[in-house]
Amino acid sequence: MRTLKKLSIFVVCLMLGFSAVLFAACGGDDNKIRLNEVTHSIFYAPLYVAQNMGFFTEEGINLELESASGSNTSMTALLSGSADVVLVGPETVIYSEEVKDHPVVFGQLTQRDGSFIMARNAIEGKFSVDMLRGKSIVVGREGGLPAMTMLYVIKDAGLTIGTNKEAGEVEVIYCDFAMISSVYETKKADFCTLFEPTATNMEKEGKGHIVSSVGEASGSKSIPYTCFATSSSFLKNKSDKAEAFLRAVQKGYNYIKTQDSYDVAKALEKSFVGMSVADLQIAVEQYRDINAWCSNPVMEEESFDMLVKIINNYKPMNKTPDFSKLVDNTIAKKIAG
Repeated sequence: MRTLKKLSIFVVCLMLGFSAVLFAACGGDDNKIRLNEVTHSIFYAPLYVAQNMGFFTEEGINLELESASGSNTSMTALLSGSADVVLVGPETVIYSEEVKDHPVVFGQLTQRDGSFIMARNAIEGKFSVDMLRGKSIVVGREGGLPAMTMLYVIKDAGLTIGTNKEAGEVEVIYCDFAMISSVYETKKADFCTLFEPTATNMEKEGKGHIVSSVGEASGSKSIPYTCFATSSSFLKNKSDKAEAFLRAVQKGYNYIKTQDSYDVAKALEKSFVGMSVADLQIAVEQYRDINAWCSNPVMEEESFDMLVKIINNYKPMNKTPDFSKLVDNTIAKKIAG
């Protein structure tokens, strides 16, 4: 009886093992891509439209989406192997250049800073960066792209950053990205920078007024603000998955480009539970107005150089980042045609 029991267990284990092999041979869940996004924002609308309209499914991709609270957290997920692809500011790719299986940008999503400038008090007329003179502004995490871009805008306008507001210096307040709105409130700051939908929600609650966008204040300089990155090994060994993924996102962009803001807002509804279609429409139109999204996923070297300039403005780097090493446009150019 004991022998028979052992034999039965052996047969069961053998069958389970065979099933696992058969499952793997049939592809298993090989179509899954674990995507970690830096935050959850309407700024990344083409991604959510692609997800909600079934474009990833059409491309044979099972998307598993997880939100982080900053590019550094997302990059940690990629480097630790808990994410296959990350949606991040490309500065984190630059910072990780020396990693053995280093991250590589294979597609760009946004080409402007997607944050809006929120003022505590209403402003008459058109906003100008000089209005920050002698005021305080909450900009996010020190060294993060939202903060570095705002610092570049302030300095480019000829203003001085410091704590002597009486002398006209701009007081810059740093905090974790997810804490911007609460720090803005608790410290009674004059301004802050916020992404959608947080900016619209704050305005609806009477806590401030959206007066401009950082992209507009910067003179609409094109920078690769948010991109898709993966490990160099993933891009080498699973380029077909990366291509299918990027093709689905491009379909999302094409939908936004060709449909009215109401239809786009409806397509985003599942991703922003609690927001009305009307509020989603407002956010979509705001991002359209600043030309936030890339018409194709190719990252141009000139745009990359602008990013490097912004980083060096914050803190000079020891070396010049290698564009050819950190950016691979092979798939993006194929999709762009």
